[in-house]
Amino acid sequence: MELEKIAQKLRDAEIDKQPIAPLTETEAGITADDAYRIQLHQIELKKNEGAVVKGLKIGLTSKVMQEMLNVHTPDYGFVLDSMVFEEARAIDAERFIQPKVEFEIAFVFKEALKGPDVTIEDVIRATDYVVPSIEIIDSRIEDWRIKFEDTVADNGSSAGALLGSKQTALADIDIANIGMTVYKNGEAIDQASSSAVLGNPLNAVVWLANEVGRYDIAIEPGMFVLSGALSKALPFSAGDRFTADFGELGDVSISFQPAEVTK
Repeated sequence: MELEKIAQKLRDAEIDKQPIAPLTETEAGITADDAYRIQLHQIELKKNEGAVVKGLKIGLTSKVMQEMLNVHTPDYGFVLDSMVFEEARAIDAERFIQPKVEFEIAFVFKEALKGPDVTIEDVIRATDYVVPSIEIIDSRIEDWRIKFEDTVADNGSSAGALLGSKQTALADIDIANIGMTVYKNGEAIDQASSSAVLGNPLNAVVWLANEVGRYDIAIEPGMFVLSGALSKALPFSAGDRFTADFGELGDVSISFQPAEVTK
């Protein structure tokens, strides 16, 4: 199995906006380790193009997302500078293939974290603050027909991140019990709690730090981590606007350019 060639295939699919068949169907015997190495090859391709790693995302931490995609283990991916958006600017929905939005709590770090043996206490000490956030996910695999190895190789199906502006210290909140309400075009459509993320988003960050450590990767000072979706991913169209109200953490909004703007 030529992992670098598979990575290039996924990169081409992203550029051309032409999804490919699931790797679990075309690459017999692909393993989780193969998939993470394909992911790393993809990130190296993008770094060679000038991209800079700004953070990491954790996926598939809540039961609702695991059931939605029929995947039952968390995964992770990288967030590059080209994938970071601002609240003030509407995003062109046409840049993606088959995207959805997720609503999460992001941790921003002041100290490095590197596994193995990272604990909750280590994460608390290393965290500078948390903010509400939105992740755009997308799949370079046809029709989201993914198994675990497919989404891992595809950089955790990541496509974008947007961080809210209100910064909150972990000491000021109960991070395991943050309520969230999601609004689409002004209408409340979903509610969830941060406890949906492995019982506590801190558990997700601990898991991530130890997992990436297996590949000699650290969470560096200044990086952020999207700790996992509190609720199910939602599809969107041009002209849609979403706001996630995280109560004491503040809110975060994302909007997509109307169709006439994107033409």
